[in-house]
Amino acid sequence: MRFIHTSDWQLGKPFGRLPGEARAALQEARLDAVDSLAMAARGKGASTILVAGDVFDSPEPGDRVYRQALTRMKAAADVRWVLLPGNHDPARADGLWSRLAVDSPENVVACLEPVPFELLDGVWLLPAPLQYKRTLEDPTAWFDRAETPPGASRIGLAHGSITNFGGPNAASNLLPPDRAKRSGLAYLALGDWHGRLTIDPFTHYSGTPEPDDFGRTATGVALNVELRGAGEAPKVEELAVGRYGWATGDWTLTEAAALEGLLAGLAPDVERRNLVARLTLSGRLSLAERIAVRDRLENGLANEIRWLDLDVSDLSSCATASDLSDIDLNGVLREAAERLQAMAGEGGIEGRRAAAAMERLYIEHRRAQRGGA
Repeated sequence: MRFIHTSDWQLGKPFGRLPGEARAALQEARLDAVDSLAMAARGKGASTILVAGDVFDSPEPGDRVYRQALTRMKAAADVRWVLLPGNHDPARADGLWSRLAVDSPENVVACLEPVPFELLDGVWLLPAPLQYKRTLEDPTAWFDRAETPPGASRIGLAHGSITNFGGPNAASNLLPPDRAKRSGLAYLALGDWHGRLTIDPFTHYSGTPEPDDFGRTATGVALNVELRGAGEAPKVEELAVGRYGWATGDWTLTEAAALEGLLAGLAPDVERRNLVARLTLSGRLSLAERIAVRDRLENGLANEIRWLDLDVSDLSSCATASDLSDIDLNGVLREAAERLQAMAGEGGIEGRRAAAAMERLYIEHRRAQRGGA
């Protein structure tokens, strides 16, 4: 049997700290991932897609997100979608999943009970839906005693943590690392960790199909899984389905000329329009260089990519004789600039304010010069 393993769609994720245009684009990309998964399944000849929890970002994703998800899955009528409630969208009584069970098209299966069912001839699925956001019990414990026909291939579908992924809820929804071996599983499809992770040859996290944060490893993929003979590890292949790439850079600059080389190495395999970047700059430049760097990033790169999160608070400047001459050779502005530079050199809150005022003085004076010209 061949199937696609995916998880953590988190449809309706708010991306609250992003500006409106970028937020809307990333939200739509998560819905588009449903279409990409269907295409990937067709390309690999897989008729079933297992979604290991967190289909939605919350138990109340909103009508548009809910309807879009069902409409897109229904449109892929040649694919069967098997959905599992996760910790973001647990199967609360009379909630989202009760509604979904009624509204779902024929090719969508909602796993709301921990009961084995036959996916295909001789292949049985053991789902472990979460009823609550957090539980101290192992939701897969019942796999050990789950009855399936002799010789059946058993696939586990669960959402939880095998390793400590950090955060305040790391101790909840814990799964044993040897669950596949304990329960005689041919494959254990897991969700919860948003990065791609292999626990053992039979146990895998697919990660989210559309990247959603910085610092994730190997996101934006789904897994094409092919079961083999009894006792044999399945063949697992990563399929790229994500649109956006999230990249970070923590750069120390001693000269502005180095910036272009750093930018060239920033996620070179991702189209600029599909890049979300977080850059943290430090170092010390001349006043003119610092302004040129900020302009290149804020008015250049930020308009080339989907969204730029920029922090230049640790990128300091020191006005050179040339910088001071650009402001004024020997008049009142020159005196003000020299006083601000001296204050900036003292550090502290007042020093940072003085440095910011110095930079503003330089920018406004150059702007006035250009206007006069």
